[in-house]
Formats: sequence, structure tokens, C-alpha cells
Amino acid sequence: MRKLWIFCLIVCSNQSFATPTSATKWHAEEVISGLGVPWGMAPIDQHQVLITERNGRVGILNHSTQKYQPIFHFPNVVTNGQGGLLDVAPSPFDDKAFYFTYSKEVEAGIETALAKAYLVENHIVGLTELFVSSSGSTTNRHFGSRIAFDQYYLYLSIGDRGERENGQNLTTHAGSIIRLNPDGTPPKDNPFAEQNDAQNAIWSYGHRNPQGIIFLRDRNELWSVEHGPRGGDEVNLIVKGANYGWPITSHGKEYWNPLPVGQAQEMKGIESPKKVYIPSIAPSSMIYYQGEQYPNLKNKLLLGALKLTHINILTLDAHGNIIEEQRILSDLKERIRALTVTPDGHILFSSDSGKVYRLSTLHE
Repeated sequence: MRKLWIFCLIVCSNQSFATPTSATKWHAEEVISGLGVPWGMAPIDQHQVLITERNGRVGILNHSTQKYQPIFHFPNVVTNGQGGLLDVAPSPFDDKAFYFTYSKEVEAGIETALAKAYLVENHIVGLTELFVSSSGSTTNRHFGSRIAFDQYYLYLSIGDRGERENGQNLTTHAGSIIRLNPDGTPPKDNPFAEQNDAQNAIWSYGHRNPQGIIFLRDRNELWSVEHGPRGGDEVNLIVKGANYGWPITSHGKEYWNPLPVGQAQEMKGIESPKKVYIPSIAPSSMIYYQGEQYPNLKNKLLLGALKLTHINILTLDAHGNIIEEQRILSDLKERIRALTVTPDGHILFSSDSGKVYRLSTLHE
């Protein structure tokens, strides 16, 4: 019996800590279909959300009546490859204002841009471009482009644009998370603000393609999730000025050969991920749930997964460690693109197939 107990202890300690979802059955209630890759969603009020479609269209979804109203088409959006109209987020600094991100053609190539506009009587007005990244890239990949806020600043993720060397190149915004004032200018206390050979908007660097980012106000922490190469997606706790390693360190493999990417999985002077997904789930978005509709999700991180088609649920401890993982709705077989929480605590999520769902539960 003692030998059996020791064997079980060893085997169990080497298993993934993905766990079943106890007695809760999770369901997806379809709200609407037929949209053009709903990439971003932002609550307007208890019944309505603003939706960005990658083809450039902005619309309002009333998830109570299941009605969708297109209201605007973004100008100057490049909808090639992974680019297009991307994220949308309600401003915590300015009433009725929303921030948008999109890929834009410039003289030197295609860049990730940030704009602000107001929603007035179901019309987008006062559209103003605030920031255009500098990468010098002509590719149509890895735009990053999720938005988050702390009490005073805006954070924007920008991918390496499919060019690995950008991850360690501080002269480009590509492969970084940037921090901006609400008006799109870089704060003077950014970590590289006084460095002549670096972009002064950079907050952290060494990222591949972070498509999920969230600021946890109750913990005063900024978290992100990014696509790795073949394997090696990462969840990171973002630290001011830190290097997250890409492409020097990675847990992933080359697409053309099962060889490791980079020099090592971890290295001194490089911030290590809090969690790595092998195989890749292809994470697309991230929220932090603090509502009352789903008690089992309270104070947990939720990630949308594209490749492995599920919602990924992560539990944090007080020290910023991920201590539990759950995977739900994999039977839906949808590439989950964006998640948002309504003011009354319901979770909505969108899929690349053009649908929006509401998360619901059935207790056994």
C-alpha cells in the first residue's frame, strides 16, 4: 500500500492542473450570428454592447432583444490577413468615449493605431486618431491590439508583426506593451522615456503577439496572454520595463521542425511566464470576472482560445501564481475571439464564425 501511495503521488504531481468544472454545467446561448469576425466588444449599458467587426464595421448589439444595428464604418482600416478593425474599450476617463484599435497603412508599411470617439445617440462622433505605432513592417500578422486601463493610464499590446527581431528591439513599438496617457501621449515616467535609442511609450518588451491584456485593480496588477510559436503560449504578469524574452527565450517549437525556438526556455534577466500552454491554445482575449452571476468564476481570469476552441479559466493565489486551470465549452467547437462582462455581470463572448453568445449555467 505504501508503494502504491508513493507511485500515485509521483504520477499525479506530473499531471497538468487542468481540472473539471465540478457540479456546474456550462452552456452557450447564441445571441446573434452573421457578423464579420466580431473582434472586440465593449458594454454600453446593461442591455447593449458596442462591437467591432474586423471588416471595419461598428455596431450595437442589444443582447436582450437579440437585435444588431450597424452604426459606423471605420475609415483607413487595412483588412488584410490578421489586420482590420480590432479592439474597442469604454474609456474610464471620459463619459461616452470609447477607444478603438485597428491596422492602418502608412508610408513605411502597416501599423497598429489607436483612436478615440464618442457614442452619442447611437452615432460615432468626434473620431480622433491618438497614436500610430512605429514598426516599419509591411506584414499582415501579429498586431496584438488589446486595450486595458489602470486608474490613470491606457495600455496597448502590439505584436512583433511576424518579425522576431522586433521583440528585443526597443527602437520599435512592435513586440511590446505600451503605456499612454488618455490623450495618446507617453507618460514621462515610462521606463524608457529618457533613453534615446528606445520608444518612450514602451512599458514592457520581448512579446510575440499579446492578444489579451487586463488590469486587475483589486490586485494592482497588469496581466497579458500571448501567442507562442508552435506551443509555448504564455500568461504573463507584466512588470514595468521588464523583458519577456521573445525570441531569446520561448517554450515553443519551430513551425518547420520540432526544434526549440530561442536559446532557452528561461534565462536570467528575463521575466518568466506564470503559465505556459503546450500544446498551444491560441489565446485571443482576457477578462477578470468580479460579477455575481457566476459565483464559481469570482476573481478568476478567463481567456478565449482560438485553436483549442474553449474558454480557459485560471485561478490566482495571493502571490500571483496560477494554481488551477479549467476548460469549458470545448464541445461548442468555436474559435473564441473576445469576451466581455455586462454591467449586471453576464459574460458575452464572440466567435470567429460571426456569432455572439451568452454564458449560462445549469446546476446539477
